[in-house]
Amino acid sequence: MDSIEWSDFKKIDMRVGTIVAVYPFPEVKNPAFKLEIDFGSEIGIKKTSAQITNLYAPNDLVGQQVIAVINFPKKQIANFMSECLILGAVDGKDVTLLQPNLPVKNGLKIA
Repeated sequence: MDSIEWSDFKKIDMRVGTIVAVYPFPEVKNPAFKLEIDFGSEIGIKKTSAQITNLYAPNDLVGQQVIAVINFPKKQIANFMSECLILGAVDGKDVTLLQPNLPVKNGLKIA
């Protein structure tokens, strides 16, 4: 695995946000949801898609806090524009979301 410099890591803007809406995403070949995540008043709501259907149901996700990278360029996935990358631990097709273990303010930076 390649090493990165501290200056490279500092470029990644990871923030805590709360999932406020979850929608089906039938247009993709691998099962996924469309998510809207609230990153607080400074950043606002960003959209993303996530292949997390194996371990999560839409109703269980709303209100959950997650960690996402918010400074990637937008990426088109099928007919949807993803604005951030939600983080999770990947075990084959099972993705476990990275989450703070206590409620925190939306938009807090991960360092």
